[in-house]
Order: sequence, then structure tokens, then C-alpha cells
Amino acid sequence: MMSMTGKAIGQGLGPGLGRLMNSGISGEIIYSFVIIVCSLMIFFGTKELYKLSSHKGIKYFRLSFLFFALAYFFRSFIKIILFYFEVNELRNILPIFGDITFFIFMYFSSIAIFYLLYSVIWKKYQSKLIGYLFHIVAFIIATIIILFRDVSVYISINILLFVFIASAFYISYKQSKKKKHYNLYIIYLLLSIFWIFNILDVLIPNFLQTFQLFIYLISLGIFLLILYKVIKKTG
Repeated sequence: MMSMTGKAIGQGLGPGLGRLMNSGISGEIIYSFVIIVCSLMIFFGTKELYKLSSHKGIKYFRLSFLFFALAYFFRSFIKIILFYFEVNELRNILPIFGDITFFIFMYFSSIAIFYLLYSVIWKKYQSKLIGYLFHIVAFIIATIIILFRDVSVYISINILLFVFIASAFYISYKQSKKKKHYNLYIIYLLLSIFWIFNILDVLIPNFLQTFQLFIYLISLGIFLLILYKVIKKTG
């Protein structure tokens, strides 16, 4: 009875909205919503801590989660539109708008990862030029993604990004005098890895469909763990 009612409602809303209601896209929306809320809670939850300490590491940490929230917003928007119109790329239905949306998503995604990295290594590279460099590189990455619509390019960029981030985290950890922060490096590295999987999930639909639920659950767990640590730290 319930399934028949749901089906009738879906049909009454039209084929596009009907598919949205009668599919797993609702799980996608919930997933993105939780991540966005966690990211914003981390961003606003560390506001007072940064004001009191003026710690640059906290500043870049906060900014990284602000950009994570923005990136996940555009990610969910893209996924919903792709599903609604049953296409693989936004440019198939909205050429210019699709390119701009993908560009913003990739730009925010790259900046989020770069700022997370910089929150750890900022003491070794205390220069305003580093921040500008990250924005330039993020702009270049987003531009390449838009210009070269090729699976091998997508994967190559993300592999290079992962190698760079993993190497930077490893070098920073080896040079750090506070080895007790080992768990923090692992959490940040895992966050970077699973965020890259989330990027590929958007750029190459169905590429990671078999592992999608696993990726989502781990990603949620990492964000919730970081939020827990922030709440515990800030009281």
C-alpha cells in the first residue's frame, strides 16, 4: 500500500521528481547534508579558539572546512541534476552553466585540501605567497578538468594530487618534534584520500559505484571524528 502510494505521488510530481523520490538519491542528499553541517560546525566551532590564539594553523584548518562545506554543496547539486536529467555531464543539458558549476566544485575541492595541508605545514612555509600559490594551482586544476573531458586526465590529476599531499604530510610528520600528533596526520591523510574518491565519484559517474556506500560511510566517520575532536577541544 505504501509503495503504491509513493509511486503514485512520484508519478504525480513528474518523471524527474518521481525518480528522485523513488531512488537512492535521497541518501546522497542526507550524506551531503551531514557533511556540510559537520564542516560548518567545525568552522564556526573553532572561531573563538582562533580569536583567542590567532594561531595560523587554526585559521587554515577553519578555512579548509568552510571550503569543504561549499564543495559538498556543489557536489550534491551536481549529483541531483545529473540524476534528474539522466545524463553523465551537466554540459549535455546546460553547457555554460555546467562548466561553471564543475569549475567551482573543483576549485573549492582543491582549495579545501590545500588549506588542510597548509594547516599542518604553515610554520615551515610562512609566506603569503603560499596561499596565493594554492589558489593559482586550484584554478589551474579546475581549468584543466573543464578543458580536458577525459577519464585518464581526471584520474592522473587526482593521483598526482594524492602523491603530493601524502608526501607533504609524511615529510611534515618526520620533521615534527611532536610525534604524538601521529593520529592527526593519519586522519587528515584519510580525509584527503576519501575526498579524492568523492571527487572521482562526481567526475566519473558509476566509476566507484561498487564501493560508493563504503566511501560514504568512511567519509562520514572521518568528518564526525574531526567534529568530535573539535567539540572536545573547544568545550
